[in-house]
Amino acid sequence: MTARTSASTATAGGCPPEESGADLGLAPDDLPDGLVVADEHGRVICFNAAAARITGIEPPQALGRPVGDALPLQDIEGRRWWQLTDPYGGLAIRRGQPERNLLLGGREVLVSARYVRSRPTGPVRRLVIALRGTEARRRTELSHAELIATVAHELRSPLTSVKGFTATLLQKWERFTDDQKRLMLETVDADANRVTRLIAELLDISRIDSGRLEVRRQRVDMIAAVRRHVQAQTTAGQLPDRFLIRMMEPLPDLWADPDKVDQVLGNLLENAVRHGEGTVTIEVGPAKETGGGEGTSVTVSDEGPGIPEESMSRVFTRFWRGSKRGGTGLGLYIVKGIVEAHGGTITVGRAPAGGAQFRFSLPVAAPAFLA
Repeated sequence: MTARTSASTATAGGCPPEESGADLGLAPDDLPDGLVVADEHGRVICFNAAAARITGIEPPQALGRPVGDALPLQDIEGRRWWQLTDPYGGLAIRRGQPERNLLLGGREVLVSARYVRSRPTGPVRRLVIALRGTEARRRTELSHAELIATVAHELRSPLTSVKGFTATLLQKWERFTDDQKRLMLETVDADANRVTRLIAELLDISRIDSGRLEVRRQRVDMIAAVRRHVQAQTTAGQLPDRFLIRMMEPLPDLWADPDKVDQVLGNLLENAVRHGEGTVTIEVGPAKETGGGEGTSVTVSDEGPGIPEESMSRVFTRFWRGSKRGGTGLGLYIVKGIVEAHGGTITVGRAPAGGAQFRFSLPVAAPAFLA
């Protein structure tokens, strides 16, 4: 295939129809990753829009050219990648190259290659190259680094307290009264609970990110759950008249994971108490889900300063903090993951009294044996 015929058979997207997967309803320019295909002679016959965006090379500049000239890739030591890999003249049993970080005209690019052969040890018929930018990987690495730093910071304080009190008690047990010992042990217990909660949050994040968050559905009484969490807040020292519960009955039977529902309610109420002001209003009522199904909705509102409009799009992202009043910034990210694992939705807005308003709804989902 010559350079003239390769270029002339290409579509507007930089790939000929037989390379585009048109029979499957696919278009190369719809792919999120860069796609470059070279024929049996090593000339580029496909160069999609993502490849142009990642490399800065327009398809007409690459089509019909030898792949080594169209993509002059180098490793971090400055060696030419095509000479090192030799896809057309290397081992006949080789099926491709794993993804690695390479340089292309000063740009960092993630490159992998697959060798398509007409038979297992035959000549290469097509060389398929996948390209990805490094921005997503850098964001992931930055997110991981920030997570590690946050965890280290949050663990340091309670562990220092636990270590300090236990060491003091072990060395000077006889010098303290029973009341003093109890106070120190209660502090150790509270800090141990704080560490346990942080570890549970990390496990939840791992499961949410990997899509492995399990939902163990049981019948849930949402009104009873809300009352239980309000009681926990008042037991912890909040004034009872700070909370207002509004119920709109009858509610449909709700099948959800009770532990995870508690986690969502506890986080939203704690945020309203910690970051908001005035009365915290919790409204529970039926909801119509997308598609016409039934569900249960819960709205938690406060009368504080609320969330700035420009911040609302970031509320459910990792490490977002509404104020400087502590917290890891992971709670609302986990809440969103739990709600969505149930097939529900969660939104944030401004409450009628001016504070923050969170509303989540869970669809009615009966267990399989009742379906």
